[in-house]
Amino acid sequence: MQELLVLTPLNSLLLILVMLLAVVIWRYSATALHAEADKPRFMRALATTFSAVIFTLLSNHLLLFWFGWVLISFSLQQLLLFYPQRPRAQLAAHKKALSARCGELLLALAFMLLYAEYDTANITALIQLIATQTTLSLTGHIAAMLLVLVALLKCAQLPLHGWLIHVVEAPTPVSALLHAGIINLGGILLLTFAPLLSLSMPAASLLLVAATLSTVLAALIMTTRISIKVRLAWSTVAQMGLMLVEIALGFYTLALLHLLAHSCYKAYAFLHSGNAVNHYLAAQLAQPVIPHLRHWFASLSLAAGLIGITHLLVIPFVNLSSALLLILAISVLLLPALTRTDSRRPVRLLIANGCAILLLAIYLAGKTLLQYIAPADNALSMVADLFASLAFLSLFALALLLRYHAQRSAVNRLFIWLNAGGYLDEWATRVTLKLWPFTPLPTKKNTELTPVETVK
Repeated sequence: MQELLVLTPLNSLLLILVMLLAVVIWRYSATALHAEADKPRFMRALATTFSAVIFTLLSNHLLLFWFGWVLISFSLQQLLLFYPQRPRAQLAAHKKALSARCGELLLALAFMLLYAEYDTANITALIQLIATQTTLSLTGHIAAMLLVLVALLKCAQLPLHGWLIHVVEAPTPVSALLHAGIINLGGILLLTFAPLLSLSMPAASLLLVAATLSTVLAALIMTTRISIKVRLAWSTVAQMGLMLVEIALGFYTLALLHLLAHSCYKAYAFLHSGNAVNHYLAAQLAQPVIPHLRHWFASLSLAAGLIGITHLLVIPFVNLSSALLLILAISVLLLPALTRTDSRRPVRLLIANGCAILLLAIYLAGKTLLQYIAPADNALSMVADLFASLAFLSLFALALLLRYHAQRSAVNRLFIWLNAGGYLDEWATRVTLKLWPFTPLPTKKNTELTPVETVK
């Protein structure tokens, strides 16, 4: 009898991540919800959610994997409704439930097609059979397309993203759990079935186009937000889209590295969001200087030179889009050191270059180590690489326009449209409520006398 549960290098690494997040979020929850009367209910739901995630990662059978996937959604629903009287929390949970049911139905259909095609429900045996093929049948392509749709739904890609934005109505540990862990399940699903996706050009193309559009729009919308938690939520949509773009392009090692880094960062960001006001005040006191075109040109040139040297002397970059992403990221890191023209600029520039080199070394080391754990990379095509590169450049240019030239008429109109989220969530909400209406629970009125009223 084939094993129903299995431990592989990939899921072992993911289990370490999950257990690390579990310890941190559990301790934070125990402190943050100390005064809540319903704290035991919250902790039970949190424990069930983490248990379901661990069970899903260990599952080596299609039925067990699907069962764990469903259990995660239902246990998470209890956390989203920890404050059941909040109307926005009810709406977010309702929209999440509809999205989850659709994803579970599509996942079940994909698994049934794979079982019918390969006559096995054992995931390890299934992946081995797919890896021996060079082409897929129509059934295989349909299954791959369904898995892509499931991943897009699970990663809250536009336009079905609204529930993730409204999750801020739940306690902060729920946001940390969702944004640092649960939201990554779509990427984990595609990494698990990477051999199937790499053989299906239609599925990979669908994933590339949908995730790229979602990444660009979500990243631009994020720049128009003021609320820290809402900005973080939009950042998650954009980051998940970028991870799915990397998977679509066949950069599985880079996608796994992105997944791990994003999980750690988002857990820290949400659990540390209470200090955001202090960081904002510190930034205001720093009196930021608006960079000129020459500053951007200098930072981009230095970043391109650093990546060029790395390409020639250390590890060659075999694709344009990943190298371009690094150039843009490093240029943003170097820019503040170049902007201030005072006597300390050489020192700041030296420190900034040192940080850039250190981050690049960490990136290359992580990617080198993870290539023995992640599925083997399988680049999609040069056209796809160019499409992603053009999208990244467009995002960079539009973000600069929105930040430094928002007073222009055309840019201001774009800002207003983005500030409304492109009205995509309103449209999705109307469709959701038409397909699955619900009646909000009545809000609880506080009839108890306050201490002041009691004295009177």
